[in-house]
Amino acid sequence: MSRLWRDRIQIFLAPGRLDWVLLKRGFKPVQIAKSTVFFEPVADVPIWNAAMQQLEKVLIEAAGTEVSMILSNHFLRYAALPPQNEITTPEEVKSYAEFRMREVYAERVDSWVISISDWSPIDGAVCAAMPRDLITQLEQMVSRHDCKIKIIEPYLASVYDRWQAQLKGDKIYLAVIESGRICIAITHHGKWQNIRNQRILHNAADDLLAALDQEVIWSGTKETMEFVYLFAPEHPEMTLPQESGWCIISLPAGKMPVLAHYPSAPTDHSELNQCPV
Repeated sequence: MSRLWRDRIQIFLAPGRLDWVLLKRGFKPVQIAKSTVFFEPVADVPIWNAAMQQLEKVLIEAAGTEVSMILSNHFLRYAALPPQNEITTPEEVKSYAEFRMREVYAERVDSWVISISDWSPIDGAVCAAMPRDLITQLEQMVSRHDCKIKIIEPYLASVYDRWQAQLKGDKIYLAVIESGRICIAITHHGKWQNIRNQRILHNAADDLLAALDQEVIWSGTKETMEFVYLFAPEHPEMTLPQESGWCIISLPAGKMPVLAHYPSAPTDHSELNQCPV
């Protein structure tokens, strides 16, 4: 099979679900299959083990394909890299990212692979860390089934890159919510301020509101009404109380549709996603 004419498989990998879309090769690839598999994570082993077992089954049937993968924020750790005018070279940026990660996560950084977004001395960047064992297993599995990795991308990065042009305002709060996890990215005047990536302990709406309120307290400023861009396809009915001081701007926005392999809600989540007044 020509490497230029592989069928394509697009995957979303999370601790308890795997979404995939198979596209027929061609100048305009055509979707020929789509599926979502739910499963229970296994205790006392890395949280990706069950997902990898399910992925193996899919790749056996999709051998020889080109693989694009989005990793759940459960598997990621993030840090904002505030702008530093004196940092300019790739080596300096890498050292800066490693320093910031170690500052937040200590020696756990030694077992991670760090990737960095486009660096700007004026606006800063974001770095993401993925477990080295997970990446190694993914690479070995893909090779075993004669597949080719096109991209492995963090969920937050995928959403931000897709709708970046629609994110307006001096202060931008972008919240990406999936089953069991909230991830919030904050920029002020285009400069990266913070990335919060946390488990959902109560319900998605309550925990989102609490996290947003903490962020504005730490920033020292809060407008009468703040806006948060929200991408939460697994929680389509999510709302926040009108008197909370927060207004949701739902994504997708503009002409950019949701990718077919993004997770979606399997059932009605309306009772779980209402924040009590």
